Amino acid sequence: MPEFERILITGAAGSLGSHLRAGLPHLAARLRLVDVKDMGAAAAHEEIVQCDLADREEALAATKGCDAILHFAGQPREQSFDEIMADTLPAAYNVYEGARRNGVRRVVYASSIHAVGFHAVEAVPDTEVPHRPDTFYGLTKTFVEDLASLYWDKFGVESVCLRICSCFEAPQDRRMLWSWLSFADCVRLAEAALTAPRVGFSVIYGTSDNARAAVSNARAGHIGYRPRDSADGFATEVIARSERPDPAAVGTRVVGGWFAATGHPDDGE
Repeated sequence: MPEFERILITGAAGSLGSHLRAGLPHLAARLRLVDVKDMGAAAAHEEIVQCDLADREEALAATKGCDAILHFAGQPREQSFDEIMADTLPAAYNVYEGARRNGVRRVVYASSIHAVGFHAVEAVPDTEVPHRPDTFYGLTKTFVEDLASLYWDKFGVESVCLRICSCFEAPQDRRMLWSWLSFADCVRLAEAALTAPRVGFSVIYGTSDNARAAVSNARAGHIGYRPRDSADGFATEVIARSERPDPAAVGTRVVGGWFAATGHPDDGE
């Protein structure tokens, strides 16, 4: 018997959303898939809803009748303040308000390492360190994490905020030898966040089982995430084809990597 009747996946046309779509059907009788982009044809267990979550009424309709929400919609890049105010933050608020009004029990949110990107690598920040966003993109993640906290404390909507570090097919540079999250482990992480008996408001870093570690999930054991993949097998190849990084460079010093070294998004206009 499935764990849920209906799970909503936002951002279902994106890279991570597509992997969740393929990897989580066993958890629910129905998957409701939402994106502004085309998601192709619906399988027998799927419902396709093409809409803009920044539109309040569309978001409220999309969240109705769901038991849990995986909120993975959003731009995986730096954004201007105007873009954030027009799209990212309204969409996140509308998803949480839809959860509150429609009685959705749990939201799993695709947050990011960039919410705490200016913490030093050698400090190995855990899930309770203060926010230190490294970009406006990271700033949106801090807002939604705080929104999730509010909706738990005030309205009883549980949330797990997944601070995804570097989710790619394989590690692409030396930083990813600690920050890499495989696609399969991303699905495992989402499943653990959905099925843990109680999460309240929780934060967990999204990495695979890498020997190198610059973040700590020591306070997130209650979620029950057990990664199976590792960047370690890629280390020899990655090190051989890349230069030794400057330890004094911003992108090396902090967990946010090169994002922390970027300028204001409006300066390029």
